[in-house]
Amino acid sequence: MIGNTVIKEVMVTGEPYFAVEQAPCKQGKPKGNEDEVLLSGIFELLQIEVECESSGTQQHKESCYSKNVLRKKKHWENTVAAKKIKRKQKKQKKKENLSTLESLLTKRDLKVITKEKLLKARDSGPRICIDLSMTDHMNNKEISRLAAQIRRLYGTNRKSTNPFRIYLTSFIPGGPIHSECLRMNDGFTSYIMDMVEESYLDLFPRETIVYLTPDSDCVLEDIEPNKVYVFGGLVDESIQKKLTYTQAQENSVQTARLPIREYMVKKSEFKKLSFRNISS
Repeated sequence: MIGNTVIKEVMVTGEPYFAVEQAPCKQGKPKGNEDEVLLSGIFELLQIEVECESSGTQQHKESCYSKNVLRKKKHWENTVAAKKIKRKQKKQKKKENLSTLESLLTKRDLKVITKEKLLKARDSGPRICIDLSMTDHMNNKEISRLAAQIRRLYGTNRKSTNPFRIYLTSFIPGGPIHSECLRMNDGFTSYIMDMVEESYLDLFPRETIVYLTPDSDCVLEDIEPNKVYVFGGLVDESIQKKLTYTQAQENSVQTARLPIREYMVKKSEFKKLSFRNISS
């Protein structure tokens, strides 16, 4: 008891808690010292209670903070998931619209549209050339595979929104590749691409030629409309190293390599690609 104040210690959930009660006033003047002691005691008690409450508030804040972080994380994950679903739905809708458009057209209409695209590419499309001068470095099986790749290249280019103008150079009538293309590819003679006997060196100015070879130190980053991009028509299961690169160096033409190492899986089997992989 301090002055007229009674201090009681009460156990609350196993912890001591101090309660303050006002005792009945006695007759007479209160002493100044007693008042000071009373106020000091009450202050101390209140300070104890405030500290306890402050400690509880801190824990509550930490709990609220943790919940807030979890809530934000959950919101972010939901947002990412929703965007992914939306992109998928948009892609699917575009595919359905294209399918709907194609379904409204007859095969004849589609053929006309495709032919118009390929003829337009002859005037303004980017140019790629398949150098078929390396027949001597391939066996019959490899030549057949090359003919199949030319067929797939043409099929992929036909379906493209912005097709390339394709050249087949050093393409000798009656030669091994020509004969295999006729045997394997139905309608090959009606393919809308330039098939010429001349070498690419005789067909294009050398300053416009870029020979694409995996052994070049220069990385191809952009397609320039005034350039012609030459691929070596070579299926070499035995992997004849630097064959196309050496040929390009001997002919003093610019070389470049596709950015496979920069943008694709770094595996040795991806170093040499088919024409279809390149055009996709």
